[in-house]
Amino acid sequence: MSYLNSFQHADDVIAHLNTVLPTIADPMLKAKYTGFAAVAVVTVYEIAIKEIFINFAKKKHKVLGNFTESYFDRINGKIKIKVIKDEYINRFGSKYVKKFALKLKVETEKYLIIHRRDIQSSYANLILWRNNFAHEGQLNATASYLDVVNAYKDGKEVIRCLHETMSR
Repeated sequence: MSYLNSFQHADDVIAHLNTVLPTIADPMLKAKYTGFAAVAVVTVYEIAIKEIFINFAKKKHKVLGNFTESYFDRINGKIKIKVIKDEYINRFGSKYVKKFALKLKVETEKYLIIHRRDIQSSYANLILWRNNFAHEGQLNATASYLDVVNAYKDGKEVIRCLHETMSR
């Protein structure tokens, strides 16, 4: 399965919420839907990241693929960029860490020029918003639903950089 298929769940949630949110007047309810969207988005990021590493490992060697599948069964939300780089990619070798860092730097700079948003900041913000909502029940007072949707689009670029790094 392609890692891109992982995004479908969040894409469907966002498409539905795009029709619902404009009809809601209660700002507290909108904030709850925004938190829910952040949870859905980070969940699909986690699934996509697992898929990328498992597919890469399976293409390298069957045993490595089995080990990687078992290992990534337990990551549960540990998907910050630093963790991806230092804990996950690093296990496959420093050449992949360097490749990812360079690819991410280049894409961040290009995306910033075109869209005026930093993909790494957007990705980090989404994880923060999701954690605050899912683990602490905090409704984000500063991030709007549109912020979550834009950050989701931006964060997909981080995942794409990972995929390109870990492709054989």
